[in-house]
Amino acid sequence: MVSAPSYDPSAAPSPDATPASTARHTRTIIAGCLAVCLAQIGLVLPAAINGVMQRTLHASGGELTWISDAFLVPAAVLALTFGVVGDLYGRKKLVVGAALVSAVGYLVSATSDSAAQLITGQAISGIGAAALFPASLSMITAVTTTPAARAKGLASWTTALSLGAFLAPLMSGGIVEHASFQWAFGVTGVLAVITALGAWLLATESSAPEGRSLDWPGQIAIAVAMLALLYGIIQGPSDGWSSTPVVASFVAFAVFIVAFVLVESRSAAPMLRLELFRIPAFAASAGMAVIGMFGFLGGAYDLSIRLGVIQHQSPFQAAVPFLIIQGVTPLIWPLLVRLLHRVGPGPMLVTGFVSLAGAQLWLRAVPIHESGLIPLLGPLVLNGVGFGLVVAALTAAAVNVVPPKLTGMAGATTSLVRDLGQTLGPAIVGAVALGMAARQITGSLADAGLTPKEHGIASTVLHEGGPLALHTADLGPLSAKLAPYTTEALARGYNNGLILTAVACLSAAVIAAVFVGFRPSGTRPAEAEGSTA
Repeated sequence: MVSAPSYDPSAAPSPDATPASTARHTRTIIAGCLAVCLAQIGLVLPAAINGVMQRTLHASGGELTWISDAFLVPAAVLALTFGVVGDLYGRKKLVVGAALVSAVGYLVSATSDSAAQLITGQAISGIGAAALFPASLSMITAVTTTPAARAKGLASWTTALSLGAFLAPLMSGGIVEHASFQWAFGVTGVLAVITALGAWLLATESSAPEGRSLDWPGQIAIAVAMLALLYGIIQGPSDGWSSTPVVASFVAFAVFIVAFVLVESRSAAPMLRLELFRIPAFAASAGMAVIGMFGFLGGAYDLSIRLGVIQHQSPFQAAVPFLIIQGVTPLIWPLLVRLLHRVGPGPMLVTGFVSLAGAQLWLRAVPIHESGLIPLLGPLVLNGVGFGLVVAALTAAAVNVVPPKLTGMAGATTSLVRDLGQTLGPAIVGAVALGMAARQITGSLADAGLTPKEHGIASTVLHEGGPLALHTADLGPLSAKLAPYTTEALARGYNNGLILTAVACLSAAVIAAVFVGFRPSGTRPAEAEGSTA
């Protein structure tokens, strides 16, 4: 539980709260919302077209996971670094530069003709997103210092994030219906250039350089630790969990995360002040972000595989469920503002995480052969409500319990742990689902009535590309024989992934109930070091 930060809501507004300054603040919020919208578009973009990319590039299950995670890995690895850069040199300049870097990445993706080039483009765009997420949030928190303004700013940021996730499948699914998937990345690159121009023209510059410096030992340690962890989780299913590279990656993670803690505890100007984690609400928010966002994005990835790969739905058909999920938050934006201001993040987090868990279990209960929208409508809407509540409240719970000069650091930390959770979602769900599916298919081939030649072909494809490749490969009459077995195995594997994501969301709900609580105090910005407890 955390006590209310010392803030006097009845205090008179600051003398500079003129119409001109209010207008500047509004323009800054708009610029921040454009930035986070672009970053979230990039994050969600592959979801509706996973099936098309897999078939066009003949990607294996591991490559398909890397196409999504190549964007997320830099976002998780570099979030703290860019938080420091924004505090030192200005958040506006960082947003402009990050949007342009994203544009370069989308250009690489738009011209890709192989999984390797697409992964490279995604990684470059992910570097841009690593700066856009924390910098956009810090821009907004820097100009919203009263409870009402902060609630409106955070709700606007959350709504823009959801709007990006809403637009991404609509755009990618619609484009791929009429053109190649590369055009979806090309159009996003144009949006990145527009975002850079908008930030340059609209945003007010802000920074917080006091006590901040480019802590290279800490940055290198956290970057290597996160990269090693994610590499091990993603490559484990294909390389083998006991293989030398995978084991070495987990050892490297342990070594470098300890090194990071030691460096930050001794640094005169750390990139992450470890004492922030002595604030119960902040520490709990970090834990919830990792666990809860793993649950949410793992479930979303599970749904995208169900629709685009297992059921072979068209890109636009696969996009519609994601439009429903992400369309809920903009619709409930006024409610989010009111809840943040009057209720606080605790009840919102508990309700949101329970809603996400319920949505995952409900989706699991829908039979795999159900390809219509109506059977999915309930879990989709519940998922959208849960996501809107969680993202708005999670951000508020983290940035409002730290002093104003540390909101940039808090925002960057929140972005890091949120993106880490989102990166782990597809990686772990894919690892669990594909591992189980591969074992089941291997056992089923003996009973599938195949000739020795057919058995050899199926085994080779399964060994080289995994269950997804075997399910989508054009093997003539053999594909028809294998379809019932691959469909059942993949459905069972990914349904078990949904149990995992639901448990994660329920765990996050328990953390919220215990450590954040139900006091209506979560959106009052802290004013001083001693204002938190």
